Amino acid sequence: MITIRRARPSDAPAIGAVHVAAWRSAYPGILPDAYLARLSVPRQAAHYDGAIRDGALIYVLTATGRDLPSPTVAASGRVIGFVTAAKSTSLADGEVETLYILDDWRERGLGRLLLSTAATHLSSIGCRSVFLWVLRDNPSRFFYQHLGGRAIAESQTMVAGQALAQIAFAWDPIERLVQSASRAN
Repeated sequence: MITIRRARPSDAPAIGAVHVAAWRSAYPGILPDAYLARLSVPRQAAHYDGAIRDGALIYVLTATGRDLPSPTVAASGRVIGFVTAAKSTSLADGEVETLYILDDWRERGLGRLLLSTAATHLSSIGCRSVFLWVLRDNPSRFFYQHLGGRAIAESQTMVAGQALAQIAFAWDPIERLVQSASRAN
């Protein structure tokens, strides 16, 4: 069974592991191999632990049941993805900051489900529009276009000492994202 819930501090190690795995999967050829190899699950876990304790908007996607390898994990659940979002004052009222899902769980509509959850929450706290940044060379940018995201800005971001092009996709009004994500499921 797949569920989405607000993250708890005890989820931080699993969130850190998903973050590292997703970067290592998505960014070969975009980021240096040495940088990807040095990514640290404990460091990411500490970051997310602090963010959760500070009240950051983080939702985790968990799986339980027969799809999981061990009875212990099947009963307690495994974090297989997450999304972070926050109010914004730049390109829209809200921003989806991160969205990561383990490779084995992609192509099942779970990214749409996480995005819809984040957008619904942002809408409930007064955000009328939402945006996110994606690296221009990341093939996932097509996912956001498919959900009706409109490219509204381009810029450079520094990662691993490299300037990388990124594109901002926006949904205005925010209900466009909620509806397109819901329809696509």
